[in-house]
Amino acid sequence: MSPRRTEVLDVAPSLGSLYARAAGARVRAMLPGANPSAGALPAVEHHLEVLEVDAARLVAYQRLMGDTVRDELPSVFVHGLAFPVAMSVMVHEDFPLPLLGMVHLANKVNHHRPISPRAVLSVTAYATEMRQHRAGTQLDIVAEVREGAEPVWRGVSTYLARGVWLAGKPDAPAEPRVPFEAPMRTASWKLASDTGRAYAAVMGDYNPIHLWAASAKALGMKRAIAHGMYLAGRALAGAVPHGEGYDWEIEFATPVLLPSTVDVSFKEHGNSTRFTGWGSRSNKPHFSGQVTANSDTGTQR
Repeated sequence: MSPRRTEVLDVAPSLGSLYARAAGARVRAMLPGANPSAGALPAVEHHLEVLEVDAARLVAYQRLMGDTVRDELPSVFVHGLAFPVAMSVMVHEDFPLPLLGMVHLANKVNHHRPISPRAVLSVTAYATEMRQHRAGTQLDIVAEVREGAEPVWRGVSTYLARGVWLAGKPDAPAEPRVPFEAPMRTASWKLASDTGRAYAAVMGDYNPIHLWAASAKALGMKRAIAHGMYLAGRALAGAVPHGEGYDWEIEFATPVLLPSTVDVSFKEHGNSTRFTGWGSRSNKPHFSGQVTANSDTGTQR
């Protein structure tokens, strides 16, 4: 892959304007003669020198997640700060995959150390590792956050573009699914129909699949679904260590339709906490993940 060129952004782009651009691209992709095959990823990274941290927004996020109101940035909140820059890569004119309707598969994050809300942060985002998936094409979007020259946070988000192929639809059969066995429940989350709108009001992520049944159905969903990062934020609120760095990851299995009740399980093992979420009525798995502290010292959760 050729070296990436850097495009410096003057300000963080509005997610609303980015979704509008993505909607235009989706309409063009549906026109007669459009090619549903994936081209090469652009050799570009987007950089924003100053990430603005709004104190009121931080408190609103912590309250929405049921998190402790403390003087450090939650990891999913940092993801939300960096997300507009990452998304600006995904709506770049030569980005080969359609953003709207893309499926969020997983996240893997290194939260190197506690980050103060007063830290002066910058972010760089780029796309990488486009590869075949049995249902289309997947890729990783990487966001790297620094305080000065020091890396403090790195997130890799994996997405799937269904029905878009690198080199034709593969003939390989689908992998057999392992039956899901729910672990012992330790909590239940009752998610209202406006959960997506509540998260969007705090983090600005107004993706139509999360807002209303009608807008979600227009993009192929049965009804509105919860943001993956809302689910991650809820899980991490009860699992991350305070006052030190940690790594975490999450994989998404089936969407959480709104409204619904999600049963969850948290299980500690050494310096790690494993979490799982599934449908209270359907018993279908929704997500699973793990948080691991970066040190072996005792920590307060």
